[in-house]
Amino acid sequence: MRARYRTVRFASPALWFAWWWAAASPIAHGADATATAWPTTAWQSAAPEEQGMSSAALGDLVDFGARNAMDSVLVVRHGKLVLDAYYAPFKPGMRHLVNSVTKAVVGTLAGIEFQDGTLGPLAAPVLSFFPERRVANLDANKKAMTLQSLLDSTSGLDWREPLSDAPPETMLQMERSPDWVGFVLDRPMAQAPGVGFNYDSGAWHLLSAIVAKQSGMDTAAYAKQKLFAPLGIADVAWRHDPQGVATGGYGLFLQPRDMAKIGYLYLHGGVWDGRQVLPAAWVDKAFHPQVAMNVGTFRYANGWWTVPEKQAHMAVGFLRQLIIVLPEIDTVAVVTGKQHYPILSLIDRVAAAAKSPQPLPADAAAQARLAERIADVGTEKRTPVAPASSLASAISGKTYRLAANWTGFETLKLDLTSPTPGYEATLAPAVPGGPARRIAGPIGLDGMFKVRDAQGLEPLLAVKGSWLNENSFQMISRSLLEGVVSTYVLTFHGAHVEISLEDNRGTRLHLQGDAAE
Repeated sequence: MRARYRTVRFASPALWFAWWWAAASPIAHGADATATAWPTTAWQSAAPEEQGMSSAALGDLVDFGARNAMDSVLVVRHGKLVLDAYYAPFKPGMRHLVNSVTKAVVGTLAGIEFQDGTLGPLAAPVLSFFPERRVANLDANKKAMTLQSLLDSTSGLDWREPLSDAPPETMLQMERSPDWVGFVLDRPMAQAPGVGFNYDSGAWHLLSAIVAKQSGMDTAAYAKQKLFAPLGIADVAWRHDPQGVATGGYGLFLQPRDMAKIGYLYLHGGVWDGRQVLPAAWVDKAFHPQVAMNVGTFRYANGWWTVPEKQAHMAVGFLRQLIIVLPEIDTVAVVTGKQHYPILSLIDRVAAAAKSPQPLPADAAAQARLAERIADVGTEKRTPVAPASSLASAISGKTYRLAANWTGFETLKLDLTSPTPGYEATLAPAVPGGPARRIAGPIGLDGMFKVRDAQGLEPLLAVKGSWLNENSFQMISRSLLEGVVSTYVLTFHGAHVEISLEDNRGTRLHLQGDAAE
């Protein structure tokens, strides 16, 4: 999904890093595979100072993450894991929705398929891959749209999905369409392909469909065979559109440690344990992009963002899902989260922690403080809870039917008095004629989240609640795998309920309903 960015000035000149690395390091970046630690089975961990990083600076990075709603932060230096922190209730071993990092993965798959010779030339017209379709708004510009223009997000399609707080209007329309590929192909053209950058999840969905067509298998299956298996990535989930095409612009779930493997592949020029998984030229293009994003100095290629003056290359997803590759200091950083904050400030903090290409003197005190910080953020803190309202017993067990709304939220039932408090909600069918969807789980009334087990791609929800006053009950729901935080305020007036909803994606919604007879 969208990846938002806010401008901030940078302080550390990247050219200094290049000089420092060349002068101080006896082994240049890109050393032979025999000197490289390959984490196919598992990452090796090391004390930060052993890899030339400061434990104190990494502790500050953990605190930065706590202030900015991170779910995890991970740093790899010289092939070793030097920081691996998780913010409760998110835990190690959980997948996370990576949003538009998916674009970088689909771009990687296109590169692999290009290397295999099955993708075809990058100058190939996009429409040539869909001869069976009658395309609306057909004109010379649409006929000129190429694979490369999809990879560069310069398709020229009329698409409104801004890198700002504005709603991703066209992406949401695609989501509601019964045929996503057809919806994208039918869009009118706003300009000629290649003229300028425009953030466009639809173009990436077309690319996923093309990868599937040319490989003869589902994009997710192709990824498993050609990318995930070679890198030792096994715990993956991926959304699909109504026709079964893996979503190309977002919708991929990965563990943070596996996200780091993708960054590590790019750090090593597409090589993994002696095998050229991805063409070196493909990585080089991603790391030397020519397409200006019209956001600061950022440039774009093959699904990757680059900040040239920092020599930082990133896969970027909405709500700060990040893979950051810093070749000049032989570092990969991964972040998952649920809030926007200045990306450049994060890059500076990671870079500043790299004090030397060589080991530093051991710092037992700083390492102990770092371990304490990691343990602290990984422990959930109890929040204050107000006394229960006298309404709790009156509303418990009642089913409230909600007025029609675009979310499909149909009914809600709460149990706030039993030894195991909980909620049960129903939503309209995901597809016409399909079954209604039911979501149920526990509510923590003691200031701690209670977690509902996940089923497939259904959300892994952590929920807690407290009375705000005699008539209003607040529920906070965290979708742990998606990084979505929703706050519901339910205000009861006799048999009537009003529900105000806000979440960290910018959703603001007011619902109302009445208790069923």
